[in-house]
Amino acid sequence: MSREQGDRPKNRWRSAEHGSALFIWFPTQGVDWTHHFHGSAFNNTRARGRLASTNKIRLRMADNESSSLFSAYKMAKFSLSHRVVLAPMTRCRALNGIPRAAHAEYYAQRSTPGGFLITEGTLISPTAPGFPHVPGIYSEEQVEAWRNVVDAVHAKGSFIFLYQPGAAPPISSTNKAISSRWRILLPDQSYGVYPEPRPLDSSEIPQIVDHYRQSAVNAIRAGFDGIEIHGAHGYLIDQFLKDGINERRDEYGGSISNRCRFLMQVVKAVVSAIGAERVGVRISPAIDHLDAMDSDPLGLGLAVVERLNNLQQELGRKLTYLHVTQPRYTAYGQTESGRPGSEEEEARLMRTLRNAYEGTFMASGGFTRELGIEAVAQGDADLVSYGRLFISNPDLVQRLKLNAPLTKYNRKTFYTQDPVIGYTDYPFLSGTTDSLSRL
Repeated sequence: MSREQGDRPKNRWRSAEHGSALFIWFPTQGVDWTHHFHGSAFNNTRARGRLASTNKIRLRMADNESSSLFSAYKMAKFSLSHRVVLAPMTRCRALNGIPRAAHAEYYAQRSTPGGFLITEGTLISPTAPGFPHVPGIYSEEQVEAWRNVVDAVHAKGSFIFLYQPGAAPPISSTNKAISSRWRILLPDQSYGVYPEPRPLDSSEIPQIVDHYRQSAVNAIRAGFDGIEIHGAHGYLIDQFLKDGINERRDEYGGSISNRCRFLMQVVKAVVSAIGAERVGVRISPAIDHLDAMDSDPLGLGLAVVERLNNLQQELGRKLTYLHVTQPRYTAYGQTESGRPGSEEEEARLMRTLRNAYEGTFMASGGFTRELGIEAVAQGDADLVSYGRLFISNPDLVQRLKLNAPLTKYNRKTFYTQDPVIGYTDYPFLSGTTDSLSRL
C-alpha cells in the first residue's frame, strides 16, 4: 500500500521519500516517457489543455516571491499556516474497522496550528475492504470513533480530511487480473495475492457512487473538514480512468470522456452532498501501481483537469484542491527502487497539469525538505504532502523548518496492529514521545 523509492533524485520532481495520501481515501507497466509528451494532447491549443498564459505565469511568479514551504496559504475556506501536508497512508491499526484511541494520538501528534492532514484510506462500505484492519466510515460506531480523532486534531488547531479509496478487489472496471509482480504486504509481513477481479455491471455503478456520497456525509457528521476522493494508484476510480486496464465497451469505457465518466459522477455526487469547498481529488495519471497505466498520461491528466475546471465554473466555486502524484518511476514492484523516467518529461507533466488546473495544486511523491521548498518557491505546487517521513517524525513540520535531523522509519512496523510500536512511539525533537499531553 505504501510505496517507496530508493536513491534521492537530482531534480525537484523526484525524491527519496514517497508521500502517500492521508485524507479519507477511497481505494478501489512500465511507462515509456520518451513519447508521451509529444502528441496532440501536449500540443493541444484549447485553453484548458495548454500551459497557462504568460500573464497567469507572471502573476504566479509574483505571488511566489513571498511563498515558501513554511508560509501561510489560503486553501478554499481553510487558512493554513504552512504548506506541509500529512499524506494518506495505510497503517492497519483499526481492529474490526473501528478507529481506536491510538488513532487520535497518532493524528494529534502530527497536528500543528493551521496544519492540514489527510487520513489513511477509509472504507466507504462493508463491500469495500481490500486490506485487513483498515478503518471504515459507513457505520454509526465508526462515525463516533472518528469523531474522537477529529476532536483531537482540531484541539491542536489543524484541519483534517477523510481519504476515500472506494471499493476494493475483486470489484473493478475489468476482469484483467493484477500481474504477479504486485503482491500485498500483509500485517504479519507475509505476502498475499490479489483476487480475480470482477467488472462492475453498469447497473451497479450508481450504488457505488452513492457509497461515496453517503460516506462523505458521514465524514462531515464525524466532524471532518472535508474529504479527498482517491482517483489514483490503481484503485477503483483509476481502473476506470486508465486505458491499460479499462477495456469496457459500455458508456464507461473506450473514449477518454467515457473513462472519466465514473470519476466525475463521484465528484458531482460528493460535491452536491457536502459542497465543493470540502472536496479534494487525487489522481496519478503516470503511475503504474497495480498495473494501472495509460498510453497517454498527460492527455488523461489534462482531460481530468478540464472536467474539474468546467465543474468549478458551473458551480461558481472551486474544489478544495487537486492532488497529483508525480511520476517518480516507471516500474516499482516490491522493492524500494525503480527505474526512473526522464527528469525533464516528468517535470513537464507536473507543470503542465499544475498550470492547467484552476485552483489549489498539491504535489506528492518522495519529496525531501529541499525538494519541497523548491517546488513551492518555483510555483510548481501550492502544497506538498509527505508520507513516510511523517510516520517516523511526528513533528516533521518543525524538523523541516529547523533543518533538523530526521528519524529513520522502520518499514516492518508500517502495517502491524500494535497501537504503540511504530505508530505513536517515534520521538519528538525534545526526545519524548509525548503527544496528547503536549496538546
